[in-house]
Amino acid sequence: MKDKSLNLGFVSAILPEESLESCLSVAGEIGYSCVEVMCWPVSKAERRYAGITHIDVTDFSQAQADDVNALVEKTGVAISGLGFYPNPLAPDQAESAAAVAHIQKVIQATATLGLSTMNTFIGRDWTKSVDDNWPRFLEVWTPLIKFAEDHGVRIGIENCPMIFSADEWPGGKNLASRPALWTRMFSDIPSDSFGLNYDPSHMVWQQMDYIQPMRDFADKLFHVHAKDVRIDEDRLNQVGILAHPLEYHTPKLPGLGEVNWGRFCSVLADVGYSGPVCVEVEDRAYEGTLDLRKDSLRQSHTYLRNFISG
Repeated sequence: MKDKSLNLGFVSAILPEESLESCLSVAGEIGYSCVEVMCWPVSKAERRYAGITHIDVTDFSQAQADDVNALVEKTGVAISGLGFYPNPLAPDQAESAAAVAHIQKVIQATATLGLSTMNTFIGRDWTKSVDDNWPRFLEVWTPLIKFAEDHGVRIGIENCPMIFSADEWPGGKNLASRPALWTRMFSDIPSDSFGLNYDPSHMVWQQMDYIQPMRDFADKLFHVHAKDVRIDEDRLNQVGILAHPLEYHTPKLPGLGEVNWGRFCSVLADVGYSGPVCVEVEDRAYEGTLDLRKDSLRQSHTYLRNFISG
């Protein structure tokens, strides 16, 4: 099933050494129509795919926005949204404050560029329960969502639990990992500017239905990531579901894991979604060289074009 309303893109984090112009040019050469552009503060990355700056929004001016939009015009590749994925609820107050301040800068840059969406994480103090995190969630995010509203920008929250080490298990560094919490969040902060950057792969390894949430939260789908995941049953049978998730699941390119992309895209169309679907490459088999990472984008494009033609 092909749906001409969807826009196929990729997340620029997979090309950290490339300029913005190069990222857009690679996208155009392969056939992608958009790119989600990473906007981390200029700094050293603390984890894979973090610390990547394809647009520096620190002191972002209209002149800089005009330059970026000129590149969009030149390459014919749109920007699906700006991305920055820190932990705004980190227990370290300085880390939290810096994340919140930079999210505000990304929101401002989104508006200056004439875009509608920026994507990020809710964050979490992984040493505390959900209920104990909730007052701080409301304290931090109520004004952030109001800030986004005032700038005409939507915030898409990715549903990754953010669990990378044994110290972070089982809480993770992102509250917004499951539908029950999305319902609670959107109820406590009701806003048309507060929604999801939905990634089905995070539902799969949590043994959750990745299709039904698209129906239940259709009006909250602001942006979509296309990443697959392989569940290694032999490893899961050895360690069990209570083991650290990285012991039994592996991020893969679309089509190399458990997600049924034909069904996924058809349901996106059914619920009226007509936005970007951006490939997020986290497949270690393709990380070795720049050429391999570009190959991963070509392979993902070739596969997903079976379902997305826009």
